[in-house]
This record gives sequence, C-alpha cells and structure tokens, in this order.
Amino acid sequence: MTSATNRAIDAVWRIESPRLIAGLARMVRDVGLAEDLAQDALVAALQQWPESGVPDSPGAWLMAIGKRRAIDHIRRTTMAERKHEELGRELEIQQEARAPDLDGSIEDDFGDDLLRLMFTACHPVLSTDARVALTLRLLGGLTTEEIARAFLVPEQTIAQRIVRAKRTLAEARVQFEVPREAERAARLSSVLEVIYLIFNEGYSATAGEEWVRPAICEDALRLGRTLAELVPKEPEVQGLVALMEIQASRLRARTGPRGEPILLLDQDRSRWDRLLIRRGLAALQRAETLGGALGPYTVQAAIAACHARTRTPEETDWERIVALYDALAEIAPSPVVELNRGMAVGMAFGPAAGLELVDALTSEPSLKTYHLLPAVRGDLLVKLGRFDEAQQEFDRAASMTRNEPERALLLDRAAACARESWEANDR
Repeated sequence: MTSATNRAIDAVWRIESPRLIAGLARMVRDVGLAEDLAQDALVAALQQWPESGVPDSPGAWLMAIGKRRAIDHIRRTTMAERKHEELGRELEIQQEARAPDLDGSIEDDFGDDLLRLMFTACHPVLSTDARVALTLRLLGGLTTEEIARAFLVPEQTIAQRIVRAKRTLAEARVQFEVPREAERAARLSSVLEVIYLIFNEGYSATAGEEWVRPAICEDALRLGRTLAELVPKEPEVQGLVALMEIQASRLRARTGPRGEPILLLDQDRSRWDRLLIRRGLAALQRAETLGGALGPYTVQAAIAACHARTRTPEETDWERIVALYDALAEIAPSPVVELNRGMAVGMAFGPAAGLELVDALTSEPSLKTYHLLPAVRGDLLVKLGRFDEAQQEFDRAASMTRNEPERALLLDRAAACARESWEANDR
C-alpha cells in the first residue's frame, strides 16, 4: 500500500467514521456493534482501495459496505426469529433499491443519527473518563493509541474504558435516540461537559512534556461546531463554541520558542488568531440573542471576550470581568470559580482585596491538590511585595503540577521571588 493511499484512508476515516457509526447504530441499535461493523468496512477499504483507488464518494462506499455487513449480522444472529428474518430481508431490499445512489446512503438522516450518537456516547450512565474516551473514538475518529497518547495513559487502559463503556451502554439498555424534553437539558449538559473536558486537555495539559496540544483542541472544536449545527437554537451550545473559539485563538501565543508557557498578560496579542476571535464573538452574540438566562459556558465566553476585544492587557475591563464572575458564581458555584473570581478582584480592586478572597479558599478540601490555588496566591503576594511567602507558594504549586513546562515556569517564578527577597534585604 502506498503512503499516499494510507494518508487518504486515514483522512477519510477521520472525517467519515462518525457518520458511518451513527448511521449503522440507527440500523442495529447498538453502538458497540455499529463500531465493529464500521471497522469491517474500513478493513474492506484497506484491502480494496490500494488496487482500485479511493472512490469518488468514499463515505458512501464505506456506508454501503457497512450496511451489507449489518444485514449479514441480522440474518446470521436472528434467523431463529421470523420477525428479525423479515427485518433482514426488508433492509436488504432497501439497500438494493438505494444501491445506485451511494451519496444518499451516507446522507439519510445523518444529522439526527449524529446527534443520537453524541447523546449515547456521553450518556450519564458512563463515568467521565469513559465518556471522553468513547466520544473521541466514535465521534472524533481517533484510534485507541491516539487517545492514549493525548491523555498520557496506557493504550490498554483506554481500550478497557471503551470496552467497558460499550458493555455498560448495552447492559443499561441505553436507547439510541435523542432524549425526550424532560431529560434533554441534563443530557445535553453531559455532552457539553465532555466536549469542554477534551478541549481543556488540549488547552492546558494536565501532565506531560507539552503545555498545549492544539490537535486536541481542534478535535473538541470540531465536535462543538458539529453540535451547534445540529441544535442551532440551544444557547449553551453556542456559548460553549464561543468559549472554545476565543480560547483557541490564543494557542499560538501561549507558548514560547522552546514550548515554555506564556501567561495571558504576557502574551503577544498580535499572535492571537483574529479569525477565531471573530467566530467566537459571533457565536457569543448568537447565544445571547437566543433568549433565556445565560448559562455557565456563555458567561465564561463573555469573560474570554473581555480579553479578546482588547489589544493590550491595560485596556482590560477587569470590573466587568468581576461582575461576570459574580454571575457565574450564582449559576454554577464552585471553588474554582471563586478562585478565578479572587484573581479578577485582585486585578480590578488591588491584590489585597484579591488575596482576602483567595485566602478564604485555602481550607477548601476540593482544592487541596489543585496547584493553581498556591499559584494564584503566589501571584497576589508578589504584587504585595511579600516575596518570601510568594516563593513558598510557587514552590508548592510546582510540586503539585504534573505538567513539566508548567512546573519549570513555577520554579522560575519561585527563583525570581528569591532574588527579589535577597535584593530587598541587601538594600
């Protein structure tokens, strides 16, 4: 097989596999089985395309093969039950009737199928880790190896999560459907949570040798944009897309030439992607004009927009950011929100006011191992000239993070505090 054919098949699979799995899942009502059938279609492509060439409609070709495999499966496993045998014959007749129109075979009910697949992969019956892995596998088109590499865990661990997730969905008899109105909001919230978790792992990696992983952000953005197209009148979907677009606009400016982290206020804003900012602001406007109370993603997008609209850090409207964090604390209270609010208060009303709020969080159990608590506290202490205390906080934050570039940054800040303290004492 030529490398060009390899690359073509990889590209086709990444783009078309969500459509393929979603369409097959509608037929067989089993996400795990649908993925197996899709893999069978991929194997067929790997065997035939090197000789025949990539077809004009590769997605439709894969869907046609997958449907034939689905019919074979139904016949093979349910022949004992007449109604299933009749179903197999009916599906075969439908397939033969459509055979000349391969484009139609991939497009039928595509939007509804993909939405069903999103809700199924992100079902609350699954653990958060399982939802993330299954979503990237089924909807992101990533291999198990790629997911494992992205999240810095063994490939076998990801494989087990995916297998267990499929088994859990089957045992819980989760229906392949868009949830009814009564549970739709909660289920949609689960989908948004998974997409944003994926994005955040790319935006600020929890561990490893890289601080940012743009490819993971792009996977999340693609999922978010797709969801926004499927449910265009859901304001929080637009809000999440706005938040991710604006944050992604900073990716090129977030690291230096050696991959070292560059904090927001130190970034070269000319490197921010203005196209992504415009897209994000447009999505934010759509979210705000759809009506209803603003949700947490939309409020966070509004905070990000305060930075995106300014050309220099000095122009930032920190008082508005504080007001937005006040609103976020009302609708989605959490210690992390309070920590961010404390940092914003420090920028708007002085470091002493911010430190007072942050100090109130030092006994919060959920933040005991959260390295950004001492990091924020250290930053506020620097602004107050309390360098010895700030050094201790940065050292503590460095010991808590598992990301190597971030650890180096925190240790550099601790060393800078030590120098400032020595110089102050030497005067």
